[in-house]
Amino acid sequence: MNRPLSRAALVATLVTLAPLSTLAGSVYLNGVLIDGVTNQKFEKATVRIDESGNVHIEAAGYRVSTVTTPAPAAPAQAAAPTPSAAQAVPAGGAAAAAPAAQAVPTAGTASAQPAVATATQPARITQRYWLVTEQTVPGMTEYDIDVYVNSRWLRKLRGNEDQVVADITQHLKPGANQVMLMARKISTGSKRSDSPKHLFRVIIGEGNEGGGNVMIDNPLIRFQTSAAESKDITQEFTLTTR
Repeated sequence: MNRPLSRAALVATLVTLAPLSTLAGSVYLNGVLIDGVTNQKFEKATVRIDESGNVHIEAAGYRVSTVTTPAPAAPAQAAAPTPSAAQAVPAGGAAAAAPAAQAVPTAGTASAQPAVATATQPARITQRYWLVTEQTVPGMTEYDIDVYVNSRWLRKLRGNEDQVVADITQHLKPGANQVMLMARKISTGSKRSDSPKHLFRVIIGEGNEGGGNVMIDNPLIRFQTSAAESKDITQEFTLTTR
């Protein structure tokens, strides 16, 4: 497995393996020059050094954009300052003004700054996600079920209540979500039933609402217990939204 390396680590490696005359190469990310970018880490990257000493980093999920910073007007009597090295800035963000200690480009020019974006991920959830319960006979399993989403308690599903149909989209985040279901036996005396046919099911998935009905067309999580069970049951699932 290729381990991601920062540019500083790459330079240190080259110094030990090659004479100084071979260190004049540039660094490229997915084919785009990123000389001057510092303090970056690339996950699951492939690093290649060509015959000219250029370092090529191939990292899926990363992109490079160029931010142009307009040069401030310089007084006529001021000496032309020396351009500074490029800085990494968040992709899509506004370019910040150069700090006082930083040299700025000569008046009338602009410096192009490579900017490395973080790994891409969904910006928002485009589907609706529903939680639905089913019981063959309400209350016969003598179980209540607690629902947790991303380590936060969402609600309790009681065995003696009618069917629950709930839109839980607002409680989810884009990408992977951790869902935990904890079924607790609430019997305090003789069991009302010990039949495996008396079931308490929880289904979570993508669905649509229309005409007063909810249809789950892509079930993602299925959890159930029955009256034949006597112990508490806990299961964890990963729900990936889209």
